Amino acid sequence: MAPSRKSATTIIAACGLLLLCASFMAELVHGELVPALYVLGDSQADAGNNNHLVLSPLRANFPRNGIDYPGQQATGRFSNGLNFVDFLAGSLGLASPLPYHSIISNATAGRHSTFLKGVNFASGGAGVLDITNKGQCFSFDHQVERDYLNVYTDLVRQLGRPQAMAHLARSVFTVAIGGNDIILRAAPPTVTVELPAAELQVFPPQPFVDLLARTLERQLQRLYELGMRRLFLVGAAPIGCLPVMRELNLLTKECHAGANDMAARYNAAAASLLRRMSERHPDFRYAFFDVRAALMQYIDEPQANGYAEVKAACCGLGDNKAMYRCGRVSSVCPDRTDHVFWDLVHPTETTARKLTAVAFAGDAPLVSPMNVRQLCAIL
Repeated sequence: MAPSRKSATTIIAACGLLLLCASFMAELVHGELVPALYVLGDSQADAGNNNHLVLSPLRANFPRNGIDYPGQQATGRFSNGLNFVDFLAGSLGLASPLPYHSIISNATAGRHSTFLKGVNFASGGAGVLDITNKGQCFSFDHQVERDYLNVYTDLVRQLGRPQAMAHLARSVFTVAIGGNDIILRAAPPTVTVELPAAELQVFPPQPFVDLLARTLERQLQRLYELGMRRLFLVGAAPIGCLPVMRELNLLTKECHAGANDMAARYNAAAASLLRRMSERHPDFRYAFFDVRAALMQYIDEPQANGYAEVKAACCGLGDNKAMYRCGRVSSVCPDRTDHVFWDLVHPTETTARKLTAVAFAGDAPLVSPMNVRQLCAIL
């Protein structure tokens, strides 16, 4: 007897589900939790994109950077070794994604297969707002609307839109952005930070944070339209406690209260916009990491967390005292593991490892409404 229409429909649906599961399992090999990691943001995530901006001062391919990286090579990471993206990729069972501009500058053959494994679009100096002088960095809007859009278009062309969207939906997108905006708003116009800060001074703190939140929501919505369904958003650090901001308090070297306040406001606004996005899009999931709160634990209780120095940078002010640069004439502390900060803005490899571990397996209120491991487990 022939199966009923209802039975046939059930069989077809079951076969479709099996095919989808087979496709999913085919991508997850060698212990990978997700098929790919796509990274956007600023210097805390940059793995060398800015090396392809020849005239930009916002690069990290100088000696001292990479002193603890395999081969002791400066790679374009603003770190003495690995950065948080490297540790995140390792936790996901993936290789750290290559910088987008290193991929496109090399041979084009097989490029889409590289894109399938994930790409790093992050650029030192980028902000939620387009705050840098032209050519100094790949702005966040540039990363979304040009670089990532190119990758998305390539994947759709190679795989077809349904399969490309399925692949992207199973992947994790990491965004780390906003710190530069706050630094430039908090720094006095007389302070030279290699980026134009004067035009940001007209905004009072809350309207400024509101502007950041509106802009970021537009940018994240655009990523959603282009396939993002799982987002790991890294909030702002305690910006006022970065060595570059402590330098503004010449006598005490205490944290800059105004910058810390804006970081807290920004993180609250970011968490709020993510909740709104999840209400609009039932298939959107996210993990938000409050780096400000996590890092303040290390700063407030250094010994309990294995640190001896939480104020000063491990690598000195650098060539020409540039904000990001840790150059060949800089002095470097002998024990990088007991310093919270590598240079005037960025954490040491040790700090990046610890923070990533919290984001990957920690709990609220530091990472919410779920951690990265839980984000990856959602079918």
